[in-house]
Amino acid sequence: MKDLTISNIERQNVLNNRFAVKKLQERLDIEGMFFDGEYWLTKKMVADFYGVDTSTIDRYLSANGDELKHNGYILCKGKALKEFKLQFAHLINEASKTTQLGLFNFRSFLNIGMLLTESERAKALRSAILDIVIATINEKTGGGTKFINRRDVNYLPAALTEENYRKVLTSAINQCVDGHKTYKYSQITDYIYTAVFKENAKEYRKVLSLDTKDNVRHTLYAEVLLVISSFENGVGAAIQKEFKDNGGVKLSMCDVERIVNELSEHPMQKPYLNDARTKMASRDLTFRDAYHGNIAEYLKAVTPEEYERFIGDKSIDFDNILAENKDVLKRLKQADNE
Repeated sequence: MKDLTISNIERQNVLNNRFAVKKLQERLDIEGMFFDGEYWLTKKMVADFYGVDTSTIDRYLSANGDELKHNGYILCKGKALKEFKLQFAHLINEASKTTQLGLFNFRSFLNIGMLLTESERAKALRSAILDIVIATINEKTGGGTKFINRRDVNYLPAALTEENYRKVLTSAINQCVDGHKTYKYSQITDYIYTAVFKENAKEYRKVLSLDTKDNVRHTLYAEVLLVISSFENGVGAAIQKEFKDNGGVKLSMCDVERIVNELSEHPMQKPYLNDARTKMASRDLTFRDAYHGNIAEYLKAVTPEEYERFIGDKSIDFDNILAENKDVLKRLKQADNE
């Protein structure tokens, strides 16, 4: 089970998921003080809920202040504090001369609950958080996340682009590379996968628990597909050039592996490869509970915008779109084959 007390990325993944935060707010039904468009809790209220002293809350504020402020904790002072006291002086039990008051909104309240190791109530909350996060994603995706990448409106254009560049590569392999007429394609694909995200197809299948019938490319995010498109196009061009420079002598598999490795180290490729690794490592951990150990260094929290793209208002029902446009896609495929 994930340990929210340890990983800032895991905590932020929860707090960036507005759907899970809303479910948690409904379940906990915590009464706060509604001010300036949000419900707020004082340090004393937070300490009482979690069953700890306010000094414990102070300690966590000192150690994790930047994170808690990022997620909504504020020091209310000046005119805002004066207005706050006018409304809630009877509830907050603070001295009238107080010049600043620490306030937690719901996200920062959850945030400190994910940090507190001394509180049994916080421990129970962390367990509930993980259950609700999983349930929320499953609810939004209809129970499965294997193809959550296809809920992104950018997926289909990226998949079509990648397929076109894939043909450029396979044509180059067919004409210019020596080796088994079937196996050489999958072997070179593995070279490319390893270069792009440090896993060959077999390793990737294992991480995502894919069936043998599942097409690996159908599970890749749009950004990753575009990077692979660029990479395949570059490899195909380099194969054709070397074949021509060698007077039409076919390249060996070792030659192709060298080309792939050289391209992966090119300074121009680095930003794109790093972005693809970040997207895949971070989204798969969050949405698919799949951990890519070889690219763990690229892990980041999934942004609120990414939640919107894959399970929010901006996501799409890919299967319905395919069904509605099957005649158009069929005609396009026929035209492509003519």
